[in-house]
Amino acid sequence: MPSSEVFKKGKAGKLHSGGPNGPIVEHGSAQEKAIFMSEKRNEAAHGGTYVSGSERKNPLAGTRRKRK
Repeated sequence: MPSSEVFKKGKAGKLHSGGPNGPIVEHGSAQEKAIFMSEKRNEAAHGGTYVSGSERKNPLAGTRRKRK
């Protein structure tokens, strides 16, 4: 998720640690801030744009030509 959404999800109670089935992170906690900083580093490493986890693991994902 882009870093701009981390605090919004945390406040709404929808921010999870470790993945979509992980425990919910409390708003204002150190874990929430750590997730935010991690997402900011991800964006900075890729020129200011968000790159999802699957794209980081396989940079060629989604680059195949579509069949007609």
